[in-house]
Amino acid sequence: MNFIEKIKTEMYSAMKSGEKDRTATLRTLLAKLKDKQINQRKELTEKDGLAVIKTLVKQRKESAEMYEQAHRPELAEKEKKELSVLESYLPQMMSADEIRAMVASVVEETGATGLGDIGKVMPLVMQRGDGSIDGKAANVILRELLG
Repeated sequence: MNFIEKIKTEMYSAMKSGEKDRTATLRTLLAKLKDKQINQRKELTEKDGLAVIKTLVKQRKESAEMYEQAHRPELAEKEKKELSVLESYLPQMMSADEIRAMVASVVEETGATGLGDIGKVMPLVMQRGDGSIDGKAANVILRELLG
């Protein structure tokens, strides 16, 4: 069963069990996945699917933050519910300590000494993290180590 079929199956089971929020989130996710598939004109790999989910997760986080700043807790809560559904499809993310250890080892390997070396270190960190590393957190830790 490919990535899209798995999500479809889970959407149907959410519909049958009456989980309206989960159903709506999965329906949106399926639409985005199909859009990407149509644009690429080929089957999506799991990596492509994860990229779409990461984009949606980032959007939900930003939206929830904006709604909280605008004193709209009900809308922020809706975004957070969607966020939790989407995050369940992502691989387990690295902890801050694991990120720090990886960033430190890459800094040591590359011989980076200052903030000017960020462009040399970050691509390696993201490549080694292989989708399970938060780029924002890695960047903060890198700046802290090099700064």
